Amino acid sequence: MNLTYRKAAFDDIDILTKTRIQVLRAANELEEDADMSAVEKETYDYYLTALKDGSHSAFLVFDRGIFVGAGGISFYRVMPTFHNTTGKKAYIMNMYTHPDYRRRGIACHVLQLLTEEAKEKGVSHITLEATKAGRYLYEKFGFVRMEDEMILPQE
Repeated sequence: MNLTYRKAAFDDIDILTKTRIQVLRAANELEEDADMSAVEKETYDYYLTALKDGSHSAFLVFDRGIFVGAGGISFYRVMPTFHNTTGKKAYIMNMYTHPDYRRRGIACHVLQLLTEEAKEKGVSHITLEATKAGRYLYEKFGFVRMEDEMILPQE
């Protein structure tokens, strides 16, 4: 392996969008023929805006020029709290490693790059949603399960 890690740029929006669709298909156990055209368009539009305004960063991983992995982080702000006086938060998403490259430390290194990026921006409150397959990696990295978060389901 000859891995290269680099921060994604505008030229990478197509690969970021394609990877996002792959991740969503896997996480939601969707068939390859499930229509993802609306999600794909919105994802592309999201990257156009978020990469430009700095509210999202992503890192891509290549082995001799072949894409093998990625991960992203979105930055946002809420009202300050006692435990988060700046209100700055980050959400890690779209972690992906090609099946042939899994269990080789790639995702862990991407996670390190993403959390370093957050810290450089003054963000210490970092969350993510873990799939069953990714839970071990995140717990090993230091993430802990949250008990107090709730969601209002869609009707």
